[in-house]
Amino acid sequence: MAETTSNTRPAAFRGKLSGIFSNPVTVKELRSRMRGRRAFVVLTLYLLVLSAAIIFVNLVYVSSGSYPGNTMTRTAGKGLFAAILGVQVLLVTFIGPAFTAAAVSGERERQTLDLLRTTLLSADAFVLGKLISSLSYILLLVVVSIPLQSIAFLLGGLSGVELILSQVLILIAAITYALYGLWCSAAMRSTLTATVATFSGTLFVTFGIPTIAFIGLLIFGSMGFMTGSSLTTSVEIALVYIGLALAATNLPATLLISEIFLLERDTLIGATETIVTRSLWLPSPWILFIIFHVAAAIIFYIAAVRRVRRVSDV
Repeated sequence: MAETTSNTRPAAFRGKLSGIFSNPVTVKELRSRMRGRRAFVVLTLYLLVLSAAIIFVNLVYVSSGSYPGNTMTRTAGKGLFAAILGVQVLLVTFIGPAFTAAAVSGERERQTLDLLRTTLLSADAFVLGKLISSLSYILLLVVVSIPLQSIAFLLGGLSGVELILSQVLILIAAITYALYGLWCSAAMRSTLTATVATFSGTLFVTFGIPTIAFIGLLIFGSMGFMTGSSLTTSVEIALVYIGLALAATNLPATLLISEIFLLERDTLIGATETIVTRSLWLPSPWILFIIFHVAAAIIFYIAAVRRVRRVSDV
């Protein structure tokens, strides 16, 4: 009996996995995208941008290496990896949501959404199909950059932990931003409005939150909270944790600060920091980043499914 149960579990998992990739929405979207020129043009431009970034960084390090005693050439591998990582951040932040911003609103404008909702396809399967079709192409763009990232390992200065952690964070961010664009597409009436809302949200998270945090630090500094009193110590501790939480909502900031934790403090999970007379344990931002973005992804997915299901109930 136990053997029968253990055999049925892998079969059930394989059945669910095959059901996901046999989703008619996923199959239709992938076929229509890969049969056109747009997918290959975007892929070519993406590789050209990565190659240009690598060439530029390599020229900078080569020119700096012409000076005797210059140590910049020792970190050439990390510089190349940072350049590729920056392009990947732009990819998941702006290109990824662009694929899902028109997923539902485009069907509504073509007057095909009501027809899809009259079929046996559930709202969950519809949203999941749109999500997987978009993430599959984004994953393709990430995978094709791996050969270029291998150049950084040849030059040295890069560890496997940095590579794995950065790719995990990029994957989680890609899923969250894609679901945000999908929710905007389901909530907005037109594709233009959904696209504007999607890019406004991603721009705010990427650039708006760091700007607000910087302005807040300037305001607190001008109000004289850096004087060493007990009140100032409490405020400084609160500011440290608030700043850490804000950094965990931003992909570039999370990658940068997590790198500092890993290299300067030789820790992947967290480190102890002393502020005045208090010893605080500070978690690495990537932990909070995963928690925040997984929770946001679940919320956006549920909200998108409800919006799509609401269409069928009207």
